[in-house]
This record gives sequence, structure tokens and C-alpha cells, in this order.
Amino acid sequence: MQKPLCGAPPFLSKTQIIIDDIPTPESLGLQNDGALLRQRGSREKGLDLLDNFLNLRGEYYTKEMSSPVTAYESCSRISPYLAFGLISLREVFQITQLRIDTIKNLPRGQKGKLPSAMRSFSGRLRWHCHFIQKFEDQPSIEFSNMHFMYDGIRENDFNNDYFVAWKNGQTGYPMIDASMRALRKHGWINFRMRAMLVSFASYHLWLHWPKVAIFLASQFTDYEPGIHYSQIQMQSGTTGINSIRIYNPIKQGVDNDPDGEFIYHWIPELANMPKEFIHMPWKNPEYLNGYPLPIVDEKVARKNAADKIYSVRKSMGHMLESNIIVQKHGSRKSPFKSNVAVKKKDNNQGELPL
Repeated sequence: MQKPLCGAPPFLSKTQIIIDDIPTPESLGLQNDGALLRQRGSREKGLDLLDNFLNLRGEYYTKEMSSPVTAYESCSRISPYLAFGLISLREVFQITQLRIDTIKNLPRGQKGKLPSAMRSFSGRLRWHCHFIQKFEDQPSIEFSNMHFMYDGIRENDFNNDYFVAWKNGQTGYPMIDASMRALRKHGWINFRMRAMLVSFASYHLWLHWPKVAIFLASQFTDYEPGIHYSQIQMQSGTTGINSIRIYNPIKQGVDNDPDGEFIYHWIPELANMPKEFIHMPWKNPEYLNGYPLPIVDEKVARKNAADKIYSVRKSMGHMLESNIIVQKHGSRKSPFKSNVAVKKKDNNQGELPL
């Protein structure tokens, strides 16, 4: 990452190939997918966003990245430009390092929250490469559970009605549905909400992750396979080395959208729902206005999922296979002392996308 950037070639030779007319989207059978707020391409836009983030928007990145209310402005939003190769990770790293060096030389009173924000952002640049390296080392994780002892626990229980409700933002849980609807319009949503969407699908709805992964990949403008499949497996609990995270969608709403600002925006059916019920609207059905009741009982579904997952983790042979996975994929930042220590460390793996 410290090496000089590669310059553009001085000139490109013309080809003698005759180019046919470029087909229209209609002639290819493509339709408008409804993502009217998707970010636009170009290298210039990517570099402008990075500059704006490092010098203006990013000061409260560490605190504001988790809430969808603030993340659209406080996150860098450069992940699509990295995914399409419009900007390189090396140049982003070097530009960021220059900014970090500048901040170090500022008077203490002018630094504000910038040092913390830049540390968080720089760390996520490193995790970006870490996850892609996992995929390089084991591309089979696109199709198969990383830990073989999770094979068969979900595959035969796939409920397509649940899947359709989840995809369409009709689960009856406002934070889940608002996040999905926002994603389908923007082609982007912050990491915490991505993790929550996968967790809810994997645990509460008990959906096997491959179909979930393919659908989300089709929605993410910044789809990066190396990051995507590693994170899908982490959030669905099939790596065998990461802590089980079953996100409570009600708590996530209260924590990350306390006033219901995000929910009210994306779920117009609940426009008249009193604020005290916005995270649990089923308690005031008079104001549902067509919004569905929850498709599963949150507590019951969470307990059932936890019981099934932990029954695998406690079974014979699980630890042995987990240690093999740790040796192949675990962070090399510090020596491995035990499987438990590594799992605790991995529980804090970087939040992506950027």
C-alpha cells in the first residue's frame, strides 16, 4: 500500500474492430429496478466523495456510522467506486494517510473527533483486504458453509413466504422493513443494517443464506464478493469461529432510530402511528393502515434459532474444525492463544462497507 501509484498509460492504440450499435436496455429485456437513488458512477465522483468525507463529513464517522439516520452522510460512500475499480484501495489508503498526518499536526483544539474517525476508517480499509483474502483462499464459501457441521440445519426448512416478505419489506418489523425498502431505492445501506437484515433472515426466519446472499448481492451497488460472502456467513452463524449475533430488530430500531425518523420516512403506512408505538406498531393496530402484523414472534423465533445453533456448537468435533478454520482465516494481528481468544477478537471485526 506504500508503493507509488501506477500512472495511466501515455496513450492507447486504436483498434480496427467495427463496433455494432450498443443494445438498449429494452432490447436486452432489462427493466427499471426502482433504485432511483442509486449513486452515479465516474472516477471523479468517487474522488470527490473521498475528499469530502476526509475533510468535512467524516468527523463523526465513528459515532454515526451505525444509524441509518446519519450513515448516509457520515459514511464515506466510496464502496461502489472501489467495487467497480474506479478508484483503487492503494490511492484511498495513501490519501487517507496524508489526511491523518495533517490532523496530527493540528492544534489540539482543532482536532475534534477526527483522530478517532480516521482510525476507524483506516481500519476498515484493512478489513476490506482481509475479507477479500479469505475469499481468495477459499472461494467455496460462496456456495458452502465455512464450517461443515452447519450443513443441513436450515436447507430443508426454507420458507418462501417468509423470504418474499423479507425481500419486499413486509415482515411487520419496522426497522427491518424500512432498511430493506431504503436499500432497494438507494442500492446502499450502512453495515449495521445489512448485518441486521441478514441476521433476521438467518435466525428469526431461519432461511438458508445462499438465496439471501444472491438477493442482497443484486441490490448492493457496492457488491464485492470477497466481502459479501464472508460477512453473510459471519452474520448467519456458519463460520464456526465468530460469536453468534442474533440482532433484535426492535432494539436496533430503538437504538439507531429512537424517534422513528427513518421508519416514518420509509414506511408511509405508519405515518399516523404515535411515536411511542413506532417500533412495535402491532401494539396499536388501529393505526397500522395496511402495514402487516409480524410474520414471526421475535422472542420465540430468536430462542428457537439460538437453541439450534448452539446445539451444533456444543457437539463433538465442532471445536476441532473451528481451530482449523481459525488457522486458515483468522486475523494474524496477534499470536493465537486459544480458540476462545480468537473468537472474542473476531467479534470486533471491522464493519463494512465503508
